[in-house]
Amino acid sequence: MRGVHTALVTPFRDGRVDLDAYRRLAIRQLENGTTGLVPCGTTGETPTLTEAEWADCIRCAVEIADGAPVTAGIGTNCTRTSVENAEKAQELGADLGLLVLPYYNKPNPAGHRANVAAVAAAGLPLVLYHVPGRTGQRVSAGLLAELANMDGVVAVKEATGDIRYGSDVVAGTEAAVLSGDDFSFFPLIAVGGRGVISVVSNVAPRMTAELCAAALEGRLAEARELHHRLMPLVDWLFSDTNPAPCKSAMAAMGLCSPEVRLPLAPIGPPPAGLLDGIG
Repeated sequence: MRGVHTALVTPFRDGRVDLDAYRRLAIRQLENGTTGLVPCGTTGETPTLTEAEWADCIRCAVEIADGAPVTAGIGTNCTRTSVENAEKAQELGADLGLLVLPYYNKPNPAGHRANVAAVAAAGLPLVLYHVPGRTGQRVSAGLLAELANMDGVVAVKEATGDIRYGSDVVAGTEAAVLSGDDFSFFPLIAVGGRGVISVVSNVAPRMTAELCAAALEGRLAEARELHHRLMPLVDWLFSDTNPAPCKSAMAAMGLCSPEVRLPLAPIGPPPAGLLDGIG
C-alpha cells in the first residue's frame, strides 16, 4: 500500500448505478497514474447501495484494474456483516478490504480488537479506516497502532487530518499509514506516511499522482507547488458533504452525472475557473 488509491465515486443515472461510466472512470484513473482503486467506500455512497450493486462495483473495479490493487469497502457497524462482506469481496477478486472502525456503536478497546480479529480471520488483507468525523469516535493513536499491528492488517487509512496523531500512528506500526484526507497527505508523507486514499484524484488523478510521487521521492519544492495548486479544488470538494461536490465537478468535466442518492442531495456546479488546468 503506497501511492494514490482513489476512493471511487459510484456514478448513478436515473437512480441506477451507471456501470459504463464506472468503467470509464476506473480506466481514467489507471491511465493517469493512480496506483489502486477503492470501490464502495464512503465516497462511493456505499450505505445506499444494494448488495447486488455493491458486488457489481467491486467486480467492475477488479476487471478494469488488471493487476492494480483493488481495496473494497467491507466495513459496517456489525462484525458479522463485515465478515460476510470480506468473504464476498474476496470471492469477487478484491485484493484488500477497507474496514472502517465501527460507527455509531462506539466500541471499547476490547471490542475493536475482537472486531478486527474476526474480520481478518476471513483471510482478506485489511486496511483499517479511522475517520472520527463519520464514526463519532476518535480512538487513541496507541490503540490504532495496536490494531494496525494485528495479524491480517496491512495498512491504515488515517482521516483525522491531525499530523501529530498521524505521526504517532506511523511511529507505532510497521503497517503502511495512508492519509484519508487530501489536504494532509503531503505533510503525513513527510513524517512517514506512504500515500493517500483520495477523493480529489477522482477529479484530478494525474496531478494527485504527481504530487504523491514527488512527496515520496523527496522532491519537496515540486510537491509543495502541486499541493498548493490542488488546495482550492480540495477546499471546494469538502465545502459540502462528500461526494456531492466531487460528482458536481466530474459532471462539469463530462465524466459522469452529478446524481447522488438520498439522503444526500446534489449541489450546483463548481465556481468558474476552479477546474482550469486540472485535466
